[in-house]
Amino acid sequence: MAESNGSDRRKFSRIHTDQVMSFSHVDARDQLGVSKDVSAGGIRFEAVGCEINMGDVIRVTFNVGEQTITTVGRVVRATEIDPITLDIGLEFLEIDAMDLRLLEDSTEQIPSI
Repeated sequence: MAESNGSDRRKFSRIHTDQVMSFSHVDARDQLGVSKDVSAGGIRFEAVGCEINMGDVIRVTFNVGEQTITTVGRVVRATEIDPITLDIGLEFLEIDAMDLRLLEDSTEQIPSI
């Protein structure tokens, strides 16, 4: 029996990123983070020195190519990397239709990870 890797089970293909992005709880001050990967369904990023919990609603702003995307999502994973750094998995709740199409088009052109 052949083993399948994790990408075979993913609902959305991901684009590897490593860029500065901003995030905040809705109606709070923006903070900076580093995006790790993004898909049409969500984004994974690292956040330093803040408190984020499962279920929190977060607004994120990040770039795909030269396009800036701002969207709102729910935290579906918050894993402590070290005492001050969190790895956050955010599922998009609200995303502009054109931004969603950009993400879908971008992930079709790049091999999934």
